Amino acid sequence: MTTAFIYWNINPEITNIFGISIRYYGLLFGTGLILSLFVLGKIFQQEQIPQRDLEKLALWGIIGILAGARLGHCLFYDPAYYFAHPIEMFLPVQFSSDGTMRFTGYRGLASHGGALGLIIVLILFSRKTKRPILYTIDLIAIAAPLAGGFIRLANLMNSEIIGIPTKKPWGFIFARVDAIPRHPTQLYEAFSYFFIFFVLATLYKIRRNQLKNGVFFGLSLALIFSARFIIEFFKERQVSFEEHMTFDMGQLLSIPYIVIGIGFVVYGLRKTRKQKGNG
Repeated sequence: MTTAFIYWNINPEITNIFGISIRYYGLLFGTGLILSLFVLGKIFQQEQIPQRDLEKLALWGIIGILAGARLGHCLFYDPAYYFAHPIEMFLPVQFSSDGTMRFTGYRGLASHGGALGLIIVLILFSRKTKRPILYTIDLIAIAAPLAGGFIRLANLMNSEIIGIPTKKPWGFIFARVDAIPRHPTQLYEAFSYFFIFFVLATLYKIRRNQLKNGVFFGLSLALIFSARFIIEFFKERQVSFEEHMTFDMGQLLSIPYIVIGIGFVVYGLRKTRKQKGNG
């Protein structure tokens, strides 16, 4: 009996206007950020934080995420190429051997770098607004997995970050890559991140008074990068130097985030308990 797999052959380009490619990746990336900001706006209203602070945070956050994600990809996954082509690190273009330039979009973004860029922005934002850093990062951490889920859907539309071969009936044949049924690891991650967002949003709604001082930030980090670590076992290696590694680069970069996340959860719970005891 032949197993029916899912045939996937989506053109990542929606349209092309005057040589500028409009792609599903950018559409989904933007959608994720907009929805995350919408959720964050509701949280800011609940916390009685001025709207102007949300507008500042939105601008700074988008810059931090994009810059961090781009630099993370260039420095973690292909530093030799990008040190030889530094302009391509910062601009969405590619230069051919004959010196001609073409618009490519930012085809390489690393979630680990994006997370680091966002954390740096949040530290600066907290100093600017004179709010405790733990208070600010807790609120952002609730909405962050929502954006992450949409980014992984964007990877699916690009037929990138594909999984290893599988015989499971939900295997995807990424026709733009090969004819082999593979784990749809983009969906595994997207659904994981959406579930993490649901858990964090629910905890915020029913346990806000008990979960403070970095607990949401720690939970978000630990859960997101634990999911990433596990799902990496089902992915094809993204770069050649990972072939003989026990853990790939994505897993190695996830471990510090998991450890830091657990540390924040423990610290936050202890500090909140101590504050209640003193109160």
